[in-house]
Amino acid sequence: MNKKEIITIAGVPGSGKSSTADNVAKALGFQRFSSGDFMRKIALDRGISLNELSTQAETDDSIDTSIDNEVRKAGTGEKLVIDSRLAFHWIPNSFKIFLDLPLEISKERILNNLKHNKLRQQSEGVSDIDGVYQKITERLESEKKRYKELYNIDHTDKANFDLVVDTNKNNLTEVVEIILAEYKKWSAN
Repeated sequence: MNKKEIITIAGVPGSGKSSTADNVAKALGFQRFSSGDFMRKIALDRGISLNELSTQAETDDSIDTSIDNEVRKAGTGEKLVIDSRLAFHWIPNSFKIFLDLPLEISKERILNNLKHNKLRQQSEGVSDIDGVYQKITERLESEKKRYKELYNIDHTDKANFDLVVDTNKNNLTEVVEIILAEYKKWSAN
């Protein structure tokens, strides 16, 4: 299978997937797709929180199927950065990145982000640190369960990725620099 000029970015909630994807795409002149934004739109269209959508997805395969179809469709292109929990699976010939971060730090980042983004605040349905931690752990468990049942994969298994970056030890600029350097090496092989 030929390598494509596609970078897929996954990771834990709050690890900086969106910001990283935006900056990597800009640096490379690539297009950008976010399955998280697509999922938030589905939740808002249904008038529910992101966690409620995840819970519904446990019994309604059409939700994940819809999101996965959008990711697969995006993956037919070139010169693209995709942030998506499962893009590594749907686009196996992409450069696959996992952004890692302890959930204790994730919750603080997410709460800070929610304070500045009304759309995300509505889709997450929480406004305090304990609520954020509960929601992200519930969402991760829901996703792990669904993806195991649907596709027999663990989207948090770091062995699935070409590069794992700790976004606690590296700031956004450093994360982007690491990704660009490693992508350059990967694409040259």
